[in-house]
Amino acid sequence: MKALATPTRLNQPAVAAARPRAATTWLARLPDYWALTKPEVNLLVVISTLVGYYLGSPMPLRGTRLLHTLLGTFLVASGTATLNEFMEREFDALMRRTARRPLPSGRIAPVQALGFGLLLAFAGAVYLWLAVNALASFLAAATLLAYLLLYTPLKRKTPLCTLIGAFPGAVPPLIGWAAARGSLGASAWVLYAIVFLWQFPHFLGIAWVYRDDYARAGYRMLPPEDHLGRSMACQVLVASMALVPVSLVPVWLGQTGWVYFAGGLLLGAAFLYYGVRLAVARTRPAARKVVLASVAYLPLLFVLMMANKK
Repeated sequence: MKALATPTRLNQPAVAAARPRAATTWLARLPDYWALTKPEVNLLVVISTLVGYYLGSPMPLRGTRLLHTLLGTFLVASGTATLNEFMEREFDALMRRTARRPLPSGRIAPVQALGFGLLLAFAGAVYLWLAVNALASFLAAATLLAYLLLYTPLKRKTPLCTLIGAFPGAVPPLIGWAAARGSLGASAWVLYAIVFLWQFPHFLGIAWVYRDDYARAGYRMLPPEDHLGRSMACQVLVASMALVPVSLVPVWLGQTGWVYFAGGLLLGAAFLYYGVRLAVARTRPAARKVVLASVAYLPLLFVLMMANKK
């Protein structure tokens, strides 16, 4: 009996040593799991949801409900991003800008990413249903399904994917508004229209900068026969021009004041300037400037809305 017990005693230190190593491995993977959620994209999602909630909320603002809304939306958006990377992992491996992501680089196994994404998405939708309301949960879930089942597969089939993807991409302000009021009104749809139009200069600018990378992976973000970028330039120009008057509609609806009108007009003119430059030059530097301008434009416009809410 003593002889049989000896190996067990000898193995105990090895088991104890393995536990810290397993914990260390898990902690080391946390940045990769965080990267899977595309936090830079989710920041704009959360900001858009916040604006919808704030503008749609009667005063005084219910802070606890707002936190529930932002957390639930963030979880669903994180799950959507993770599942999107799971679906596109083989194609991401073909592009220089995405080859080092956790999935194509092999730092996280596909089955782990799938489980992580499903958990985040399900938890976020249920959380919104229980802590906020059914409409906010439905909008978040519908956005996830449209993004994954329509936009993601269409990226490899047709340049119309940008148009189709813009519909679910503009939903976050509606989630915020629905969370605040339990319904949607005209002012909520104006916010939707602003984000809808904003996506064309933003995503087409990215597509033009990385057009070789996208072509290498088989993505059809741009018409393959339009080597000179005329279609891209036309869409960017039309959306940028339309964004100026649409962004000023909240003043006409009495939602914001004249401070917002002046600031929104100035921001719209500046954004349009970069859109015109891209439409004329159709170069990568001009496209990068449009992308950078778009990242600045939307948050600044939303800050003005919130600051000058009537």
